[in-house]
Amino acid sequence: MKIGNIEFGERPVFLAPMEDVTDIGFRMLCKRFGASMVYTEFVSAEALVRSIKSTMTKLTISDEERPVGIQIYGRDVESMVEAAKIVETAHPDVIDLNFGCPVKKVAGKGAGAGMLQNIPLLLEITREVVKAVKLPVTVKTRLGWSSENLIITDLAEQLQDCGIQSLTIHGRTRAQMYTGEADWTLIGEVKNNPRIHIPIIGNGDITTPEETKEAFDKYGVDAVMIGRATFGCPWIFKEIRDYLDGKEPDPTMNLDWKLKVLEEQLHINVERIDEYRGILHTRRHLAASPIFKGIPDFRQTRIAMLRANTVEELTAVLEDVRKRFGEEPA
Repeated sequence: MKIGNIEFGERPVFLAPMEDVTDIGFRMLCKRFGASMVYTEFVSAEALVRSIKSTMTKLTISDEERPVGIQIYGRDVESMVEAAKIVETAHPDVIDLNFGCPVKKVAGKGAGAGMLQNIPLLLEITREVVKAVKLPVTVKTRLGWSSENLIITDLAEQLQDCGIQSLTIHGRTRAQMYTGEADWTLIGEVKNNPRIHIPIIGNGDITTPEETKEAFDKYGVDAVMIGRATFGCPWIFKEIRDYLDGKEPDPTMNLDWKLKVLEEQLHINVERIDEYRGILHTRRHLAASPIFKGIPDFRQTRIAMLRANTVEELTAVLEDVRKRFGEEPA
C-alpha cells in the first residue's frame, strides 16, 4: 500500500489522531512497537492561523516517528487552506483533513463531522487544500451524519475526484458518536467499488489482533487505523504485527514489562512538558490501560494512581502493582 510516495508494505496498521492522546511521546512508543503511521493530535485551523501557542506546539514532530501525519479541522475554505500551508512548513509526510470528529465543540460548530451536513463546502475545502500544498492530502470521515444519511459510498468517489490520496472511514455516523457498533460493511463497499483507486483505511472498534486480521480479510481494506484501543497500550501494535505475521505471542510482554513501558511514557511526558502536566497526560493512559483489568481489589490502587501528583507518588503506586502482580502474565 502507498500514500503518495510513502510505501507501507502489506497490511499496515495506523495510530489514529486523538486529542490529548497522540502527543509526541505516545506516538514515539507506538512507532517503536510497530505502528506503520502515526498522527498528531488534530489541530484547529483557526487556532493555527491565529498562531495560538498551545496549538502551534502540536506541530512538533520528530524524524524518528515518520511517516507522520498532521490532521487539521475547520469550517471555512480560507482558514483551512491557510492552516494547511502552515502545517506544510512543519514537514509532515501527510496532511489529513478531519471531517469525522463528532464532539459537540467541533461538529456542533460545523467542523469535523459537522461538515457532513454541508457536502458542497466539504468538497470545496478539500479541492482547495489539495491545490494549495505539495504534500499528500488525505481525509478521515464517517459514514454520514445519521443512519438516514449514509452517504459515504458517493462521498468517497467525490473526495477521490478532489485529489485526495487516501480515505479513512470510521464505521459510525456522527449521531452515533462512539456508541453502538461500527459498521464495517459500508467500509467494505467503498473499498470494493471498482471506481475507487485510492487506499481505503478502516477505523472503528478494532481492539485485538484477531479483529484486525478480520478487517483485512473480510472487508479488503488497505490499512487499519486504531484509536481508543491504544490508550495505555502502545504495544498493541506489536501484538497485532506479530499476529498478522504468523508469530507466536511474545512471552516477555508480561505485566512487569508493560508497567516499564508505561513508566517510560511517564518520564517522556514529564521531560517533554513538566511534572504536573506530564503526569496528567500519563494518568489518562493509565486509567484506560487494559493491563489493570481483572486485577482483584484494584479500586483503591486505581484511585491512588489517579490522585498522584508527583512522579515519585505515581511510580510508587506502579511499583506496588509490580510487587503484587508483576510475575503474572498480562
